[in-house]
Amino acid sequence: MQRHLQGLTPMRIVDQLPPIATASSADPLRVSQILADVRARGDAAVREWTSRLDGAQLDDLTVPPEVLEAAWHDLTPAEQQALDHAARNITAFAAAQRKHLTEFTIEIEPGVVAGQRVLPIDRVACYVPGGRYPLPSTVLMTVLIAKVAGVPEIAVFTPPSKGGLPDRYILAAAWRAGATTVHPIGGVQAVAAAAYGTESVRPVHLIVGPGNAWVTEAKRQVYGQVGIDALAGPSEVMVLADRSADVQRIAADLLAQAEHDPDAQAIAVTDDPTVADAISQAVTEALERLPTRAVAARSIADHGCILVVPDRAAMAAVANQRAPEHLEIHVEDAEGLARACTAYGGLFIGGDAAEVLGDYCTGPSHVLPTGGAGHYTGGLSVYTFVKIVSTQAALPGAAAGLARTAATLARIEGLEAHARAAEHRDPNRIRT
Repeated sequence: MQRHLQGLTPMRIVDQLPPIATASSADPLRVSQILADVRARGDAAVREWTSRLDGAQLDDLTVPPEVLEAAWHDLTPAEQQALDHAARNITAFAAAQRKHLTEFTIEIEPGVVAGQRVLPIDRVACYVPGGRYPLPSTVLMTVLIAKVAGVPEIAVFTPPSKGGLPDRYILAAAWRAGATTVHPIGGVQAVAAAAYGTESVRPVHLIVGPGNAWVTEAKRQVYGQVGIDALAGPSEVMVLADRSADVQRIAADLLAQAEHDPDAQAIAVTDDPTVADAISQAVTEALERLPTRAVAARSIADHGCILVVPDRAAMAAVANQRAPEHLEIHVEDAEGLARACTAYGGLFIGGDAAEVLGDYCTGPSHVLPTGGAGHYTGGLSVYTFVKIVSTQAALPGAAAGLARTAATLARIEGLEAHARAAEHRDPNRIRT
C-alpha cells in the first residue's frame, strides 16, 4: 500500500501518457527587442541588459585568460581529477566519431569525379547555463567536442554572478577544455552578441548548448543569421522496467532528472503493476530525503508518471512514439529490447548504465534532443561542428555526356541559360 510521506504526492500510475512537458514560455516580442537592441548598440546594450536582468555590472565582456587559469588551480585535486577523467572520455569518444567521418572521391564516369570534404565550422559559441545549477559539465560536453572536430575558434557564453564573473567551476572547465574565449554574458543578450557581434565579441557561425526558454526563443529568432544545434525544452527521462529491475535505482534516476527543473519530465514504463506501485513508493521515500526536493517534487507532481503496459513490445512502442531525451532500459535481455527502440536522444542499456553517468563522464555529449526531436535528430556530436561539402571535377572533354543530359533537363524546366551553360562543356554542341 502506498504511504504518503510529509504531504508528498505519490508518483501517478497512469494508463496513458500526458503530453510532453513544455517550458514556461518566453515573450517573443521581448526577445526580439533585446536582439535588436544588441544588434544596434553592441556592447552598451549587452551591459545594460545584463545589469537589468542579471544584476551584474560588466567592465570587460571577455574573461581574462589568467582568471580562467587561476580558477583551475583553485580547484581541489579531487575536483581537477574528476574534470580530467570526464574530459578524457569525452575527447576519446569524439575522436572515434571524427575518425569515422571520412572524405572520399568517386569516379562517377570516366574522367568525372565527385567527392566530399569534411570542414570544421570556423567560429562557434557554446552556451553554458549558469542559473539554478551552473553546469561545468556542459563546458566539457560542448567545447571539447568542437575542438576534436577542428573548430579553430570556440567562445563560451555564460551568465555572470553579481560580481561580474561567471561561476568559478565553469571558468575552470573552460580553461581545462581549451576554450578560445569566455564571455560573461547570458540570456538573450548572449545569443544576440554571438549572432551579430559587438565591439568586444566576434560573431560566430553556430550557437550550441542548452538554455532556458528565453535562450531557446532567442536561438530560434537568430537561426538563419547563424546555425543552431537544436531548440531545447525541459529535460526528459523514460525508464523501461520489468520485475527484474531495481526500483531504488529507478527512483534515483527519475529524481535525477526531476531535480533539474519543475518542468522536467520523468516517466517510468512497466509491464508489471506491482513494479509500478513499488517505483511510486520508492520515489516518494527518496524525495523525503532529497535536499533538492522542492524542485523535484514539483516536477514529479506536475509531469511525472508511471505507465503500465501489457508487454515488452508495448514498452518499445511507447518509447518510439515518445522519443525521450534519455531512454533507460532496466529489463531482462536489455539488449534485445534496446534493438526494438529506435527513437531517443541517448540510450542507456541495463541497470548499471545510469543516465547520470552519461551526464558527466561516459563520453557522448549530454546535449540531447528533447520534445520528440529524437524522431529526426541525435545529440550534439562531432558532426554538429563540421560541414560536409561536395566537390566535383572533370577532365577536359570528359563532361560531354553529362552536358547533354543537363541541357535536356534544363529545357524541360524552361531554363535556357542553364542548358546553354551545360552545352559549353560539350564541344560538339555549343550554341549561340
